Amino acid sequence: MQEKKQGNLIDRKEFYGNLTRLAFPIALQSLMLAAVAAGDALMLGKVAQDEMTAVSLATQIQFVQNMFLMAITGAGAILGAQYWGKGDRRTLEDVFHMMLRYSGIVSVLFFLACELVPGLLMHIFTHDAPLIAIGSSYLRIAGWSYLLTGISQCYLTMMKVSDHVKPVAVVSSCAVLLNIGLNAVFIFGLLGAPRMQARGAALATTISRIVELILCISISMGASYIRPVWSRFLKLQRQLRSDFAKQCLPLMGGSLCWGIGFTSYTAIMGHMGTDAAAANSIAAVVRDLICCMCNGIGSAAGIMVGNKLGAGQLELGKAYGIKLKNMSYGIGFISTALVLAVTPLIVRMVLLTDQAREYLMGMMVIMAVYMIGRCVNTVTINGVLDGGGDTLFDMYSLIVCMWLIAIPLALAGAFWLHWSPLAVYACTCLDEVGKIPWVMLRFRKYKWVQDLTR
Repeated sequence: MQEKKQGNLIDRKEFYGNLTRLAFPIALQSLMLAAVAAGDALMLGKVAQDEMTAVSLATQIQFVQNMFLMAITGAGAILGAQYWGKGDRRTLEDVFHMMLRYSGIVSVLFFLACELVPGLLMHIFTHDAPLIAIGSSYLRIAGWSYLLTGISQCYLTMMKVSDHVKPVAVVSSCAVLLNIGLNAVFIFGLLGAPRMQARGAALATTISRIVELILCISISMGASYIRPVWSRFLKLQRQLRSDFAKQCLPLMGGSLCWGIGFTSYTAIMGHMGTDAAAANSIAAVVRDLICCMCNGIGSAAGIMVGNKLGAGQLELGKAYGIKLKNMSYGIGFISTALVLAVTPLIVRMVLLTDQAREYLMGMMVIMAVYMIGRCVNTVTINGVLDGGGDTLFDMYSLIVCMWLIAIPLALAGAFWLHWSPLAVYACTCLDEVGKIPWVMLRFRKYKWVQDLTR
């Protein structure tokens, strides 16, 4: 009854107009980024299974880096959306400064790790010497792209929260199309280029990141864009720094719990043999492609709810959150249907052994069920709850569902109980589906309905 009453507050034309305007470009950006991983997997899969598997394992390093960057830019997006709704441009610029400082530090650290100890990083995910050698050569080149990623992500986040989502999609699309084109050139040695295989994929990624950052800086020179004010770059308000930390630290905890947990899943599957690792690599690419829709709506949800709450329209922000939470179930079932529909095509497209192909078929069916939980939680937790500053819950839920249930089960199944790779893979999918009831209980407490601006 309460949810129906809240729904009456919504101007449907405005709601769906804003949702489409925000979600579509962000979903397109997410799709473009996932397309790079898909392109790497498909092209390297045509070269050799080991090349594809090694690069998939090596990119887990950037995945961990992205967890730090997601927390930093996520805190910036939460505060930025509310201050944009309030109309406070100066404070929004200071939020941008904080994102740039912290993201820059993280990017430098990951760059140095990739350049100095790539073999040690690869050893986390596999003991197979050929895979370690291939992955290390990839990381030494790709590490340069990790140096630039944090800066460009700050620019793209500011564009999203300040009503410039279309340029975000344009920049990401240009970078990804360039990446895919250069992948083909350097992996296969086209147009007179050397045939570099895995190292070619790394070089393509690095060049595309350079272009992406140049585009971000160039576009942000426009008068209506938020950009750094260098005279104030080091002069940050103490209160704003505290507000940023209150949002960033829980997000950091949640991101690391999720990111390291996902990396642990990859490491566990990597230690179950090259066939299981190869099948898991392809399943991960498909998962990321299908999740683009819920990622776009989840990001749009955070911005829409944050705008209304920051403008002081708490009841309307609450109504938006309820509407978006309800929509997440429909998105989940659509994603499930998509996974099942593309499974036969995916299994035929990639060069795999018979055993790896059998594993991939089973993983896709398991993933179809997982998608319901993934979509509901992405929109509800990472969108609505985070948009209102309720960032601690994500960390709590991940500690319980992922670290106390899913990961111990997967470890026990893989190393002590000697379960099949499919049974272990199913354990890695338990956390998203299992925490839906808990998420709904948290949502209905409405602690996320708050104005964070000062």
